[in-house]
Amino acid sequence: MKAMILAAGKGTRVRPLTYELPKPMIPILGKPVMAYLVEHLAKYGITEIMVNVAHLHEKIEEYFGEGHQYGVQIGYSFEGYTNDEGEIVPEPLGSAGGIKKIQEFGGFFDETTIVLCGDALIDLDIKSALYEHRRKGALATVITREVPWDKVSSYGVVVSDEDGRVREFQEKPAQEAAKSNCASTGIYIFEPEVIDLIPSDRPFDIGSELFPLLAERGLPFYSQTRKFNWTDIGSVKDYWEVLQSVLMGEVANMAVPGVQVQDGLWVGLNTSIDWNGTTIEGPVYLGSGARIDPGAHIVGPTWIGHGSHICSGAKVVRSVLFEYTRVLPDVTLNELIVFKDYSVDRAGEMKQLSQNDTDGWANARDRRAIRRRPENDNEYLHLEQKKA
Repeated sequence: MKAMILAAGKGTRVRPLTYELPKPMIPILGKPVMAYLVEHLAKYGITEIMVNVAHLHEKIEEYFGEGHQYGVQIGYSFEGYTNDEGEIVPEPLGSAGGIKKIQEFGGFFDETTIVLCGDALIDLDIKSALYEHRRKGALATVITREVPWDKVSSYGVVVSDEDGRVREFQEKPAQEAAKSNCASTGIYIFEPEVIDLIPSDRPFDIGSELFPLLAERGLPFYSQTRKFNWTDIGSVKDYWEVLQSVLMGEVANMAVPGVQVQDGLWVGLNTSIDWNGTTIEGPVYLGSGARIDPGAHIVGPTWIGHGSHICSGAKVVRSVLFEYTRVLPDVTLNELIVFKDYSVDRAGEMKQLSQNDTDGWANARDRRAIRRRPENDNEYLHLEQKKA
């Protein structure tokens, strides 16, 4: 069995994280989500993996290389072109179109292949799913999970008969129009014959185009509704909720890294905590080199990335701070994701760090000094000049 990881999308609903990271590189407990997928495939002996890439492709390729550290082989297929100025321009071909490009190039998909979206955590029993796929003589299988009826409009919905044969596929239907609450998880099992149906002259999507084509032709196309952990990072709100659940220990096989130094507090290497007036209510993770000044207050579930600095009197509540975030004195960050020059609240509202006023956080690596505004003891600003 071979594998295909879909990783070419722009991840627009997870901005600003995807301004500088491709979606599969978004970290969960400090490790890219795609790394968990590769490890899961390797666990089931699936060692030949193709990845289609486009947006910020070099970050995926540089991190994973050829996959030797995972005991697998990873290949890449870039989707895009070079313009008249010699610039490389990403241009995704659609989830199915990317598979067709790989097949036409080298015939990689010459046996049963599992296809996965690169932005979800899963613990699917692949061996069991493959057994059922073959037992039914399926050409294509889509793995589904039941979702609440008020959530169906966020998913591709699969309509099947009692034997699991797919009769219809609805792409994000309104609740009143939905004929099923079995959502596609973005995990598919394909035989090579399925790829022959994908046109090569245009972008083509699995959910909205290939699946309806399979159902319309009456081919052996089945769904499997399985109970397994499936955590989809579809939006910033999803990401915030995932981190909250992971830190609370609600996601199986996901352990907080570092050393647990007290109940609910994990730390990386060489952290500095001044406990004078400081309160930390777990679960909280402090990355390596993090600095906590006296009088700080941290309420979990909170993840504080390596090299970060929580200044005196600052309060961080149920937040995710990426590496090298400085939270300024006496500032409160409540249920935020902070990523470099951006913050996003749990509802998805984004704010960019301004250039001439204090926003509550800064880059801890810029080495700027902080002084109190004489006209207002509660506000702080940075010196305009960086230290040499």
